[in-house]
This record gives sequence, C-alpha cells and structure tokens, in this order.
Amino acid sequence: MDYGGQNTFIWHLNILYINLSLTNPAGMSIKMVTRLFFATIFIALFTACGLGRKDRAKEDFPEIKERGKLVAITSYSPLSYFIYRGEPMGYEYELLQMLGEHLELDVEIKLARDLEEMKNMLIRGEGDLIAYGLTITTERRKRLAFTEPMNITRQVLVQRKPDNWRQMRLHEIEAMMIRNPFELAGDTVHVRRGSAYTSRLNNLSLEIGEPIIVVEAAGELTTEDLIHRVANDSIKFTVADENIALIQSAYYQNLDVETPLSLPQQTAWAVRLTSPMLLDTINAWLREAQNHADYYVIYNKYYKNRQAFRSRYASEFNPGAGGDLSPWDDLIKEGADILGWDWRLLAALMYRESRFNPRAQSWAGARGLMQLMPRTAREFGASNPFDPEQSIKAGVNFLLWLDNYWAEHIEDPEERQKFVIVSYNVGQGHLQDARRLAEAFGANPNVWEDNVERFMLKKSSPEYYNLDMVSFGYASGIEPVNYIRTINELYEHYKIFSE
Repeated sequence: MDYGGQNTFIWHLNILYINLSLTNPAGMSIKMVTRLFFATIFIALFTACGLGRKDRAKEDFPEIKERGKLVAITSYSPLSYFIYRGEPMGYEYELLQMLGEHLELDVEIKLARDLEEMKNMLIRGEGDLIAYGLTITTERRKRLAFTEPMNITRQVLVQRKPDNWRQMRLHEIEAMMIRNPFELAGDTVHVRRGSAYTSRLNNLSLEIGEPIIVVEAAGELTTEDLIHRVANDSIKFTVADENIALIQSAYYQNLDVETPLSLPQQTAWAVRLTSPMLLDTINAWLREAQNHADYYVIYNKYYKNRQAFRSRYASEFNPGAGGDLSPWDDLIKEGADILGWDWRLLAALMYRESRFNPRAQSWAGARGLMQLMPRTAREFGASNPFDPEQSIKAGVNFLLWLDNYWAEHIEDPEERQKFVIVSYNVGQGHLQDARRLAEAFGANPNVWEDNVERFMLKKSSPEYYNLDMVSFGYASGIEPVNYIRTINELYEHYKIFSE
C-alpha cells in the first residue's frame, strides 16, 4: 500500500471526526458520531487496499527492481517445480534462479492451482510473471504478453496400451492404438482446465465434422495427474505437450504418446500487457542464456533424463506427490513441538546442515543430521551423533539452550528465533560482537535483518574486528548471513509443499 496515501486518508479522517463532533449533524449522539466515524474508516481502508492492488497490477521492471524481489507464479509439477529429498528443484525453478541471479533480485515463487488461476493472479498483480510453459495462442495474447519462445513442442494423445502389451508384437499393439485423430469422434478426452488442449480438441471436432467430448478436469488436477489417471485406467484419454508426455512415459511404460494432435507449437513464459520493460528485460536475458550450454543442460536434466525422472517420481521423499520431506519427518515434528517451532523450519535447518544424511561429517568434525561437534553432542545428550534420533534430540536441546540464552537479550520471539539460528552456525560470541558493533554505529542490536546482519558481514574486515568492543575477532560474516537466508528460502519452499 502507498503509505503517503495512507497518511492522506488518516488526515482526512481526523478532520471528519472533528467536524462530526463539532457540528453534530441531525442532533446525533456521540455514540452515533463514533459509529459513523468508524464506518468511514472501514470504507476508506477498503478503498485504499483496492487502490494498492490496482497499483501493484501496473508495476513494471523499475518498481520490481526497487523492491528487490521478482515474484513468479507457477504450478506444482514433477517437471516445473517440486521438492525432492528436501531440495527445491524443477525446470522452471532452476531457470528462475538463473534469472534472479542475472537481475540481482531475490525470487519468490507463488503456486497457482491451475492455468486460469495463474493468469488471474498475474493480472491482479499478485505476481510479476508466469514461469510456466504456456502454449502461445492468439486468444492468450489478448490477456498476456509472452516472452520469446523457450521451447517448441506439439500436442499428443496420451492413451493406454493393451493390458497384455508385453506379450504382444509391435504390429498387434499398433492395431489397437488410435493413430488418426479422426478416430476420437464420439470419444471422451479429459484435459487440464484452462489449457490450450481444449481449443485444439474443439477445433479438431469441427475439422472432422463429429463431436469429441472434452471434459476439463477439476482445477487442481495437472496434466501429469491426468496422465497418471490414464495409466491407472481411471480415464481413457488425455492430451499433453509431447516433451511432458515422453518423460512421463518413462515411468508409465504402459502408455502410448505417439499420436500427434497438433502442428508444432511454441511455449513461453508471460507477463502482464502493462509490463513492457520487464518483458524486454526477460527477453534480453533469455537470448543470452540460450547461447550458453547451461540453459540446455537444465532442459535435458528434466525432459531428457528418463532414469532420473523415474527415480524422482517413484521416491517416497517427494512431498508434492504425497511423500515426505525426509526419512526423519516424525522425529523432526517431535523436536519442533518441544522447541515451539514450525517443523518445516527445523527441517530446513537440518537440510542445510546435513542434507538429511545421518552419516554426514564435516571437515571440522561436525557429525550427523544436526552436524554437532563431538563435545557439543555429548553435552546435549548424544553419545552417538550418527544415530538420527540422538542427533535430532541433541540438536533440539542445543537450540533450546540458545533460545534461553537469547531470551535475556531479545524479547521479540520471532526476532529471537533468527538469533538462535544464526548462533547455531557461528556461535553466540561472534553474534554478540556484531550486536555491539550495530549498537555502536547506530543500528538496532535486537533486529537481525539490515541491522545486526550488516555488522556480522563487517566482522571479516580488520577495520571492525580489531575494535576494542569486538571480543571474538575475525569471523567470515558471509557464512552465517547466507546460512540463515538459505534456511529461510528452504522454509518458504517447504511451506508450499508440506503441512
């Protein structure tokens, strides 16, 4: 919201209240005047919020650059964006990280339930771009500005092979497959809501002169979900982009995806029609990225590596597909209850420490899931730090001790939690040094971001770590700063996929 606008509203409301009190229109009681005043406040704030949303929907690259964050809208998909063994992954996710790094912007990801919601969220100003492979169509160009094409694909029919296909010869299987789209006349095809597949099938119905019954699936069902339903014999047909269908057929080997339903089509990301500068900026990055091997390595990683896809898809540690974040979720939840933390935050800290590997050991000797040094592990109850249960309990006990330590200095529990996390990495001594520096140079010693954080970074400079107020000397300040940032980023991803 525009805070200048807020101040204007408040000034007018004060004048209104004074006028109402002095003039007392229609002989109203003070009670009635007060009610009228608060009703006016409600209307004013409602209007202000509406104005804020409209302003956000007009933002272009300069405003995004000023706020320091690019907000991308996408959808959960085992190809686009997902969590696997604790780590955010996906084709769109990795490209967004490349784009954010190029633009020197943080990237926030928001999930939409379906394609129509993606478009609506973008137009309402809830995000800056749609990072998803949208088929470029004339109809969509009326509402969206597409980037330069990122891929070329075509729509294919996804159908199931006969139940006994492994015992059949190739020509026998072929005889039972639909190979001519005309054969779909009178049949039912389920497609993702809001997708380009609906219009293609409707056009195909007109071309063949007979109806194809098109059923748009419930909003949250993805193309991948529908492919799964075809494979499990819940529905007969669906339609998918060929690159998606081919990689899915690596897992569902009873599927046939060889019947094309369209000519080659271009796919791209999209921005609002009112964001031409952002569009130009993304296109400039895209042209440069497409001249480097990394761009194609990312594509091949997700759309060509069939074995890796099978492993990810079959994994029980894929929360977007109903699996767990880690093998240790139950133990993490127990520990988080003791701490009073969201269990996903504790999971993010653990992943940052050990990548969920109970046998992890650092060069410095830290061991186990919570990467405790041997002395600290023993002190907080772990005789065997490689034992997952002991490691998590000792880590939680240490975090509780740190919370009690910082409670004497930081009253706000949310802020204190940040100091606990940072000191788990760098120690409370170095963090106290940074607090003293912050206070000495006019910053708030009880606030991490943009305050103590800045002076933690300065602990690697002799100009600061040689000052008398610094008791613990040099520290590589960038490490704890990146440590808590990484944990917070992971936490945001985990919140999307796990409850």
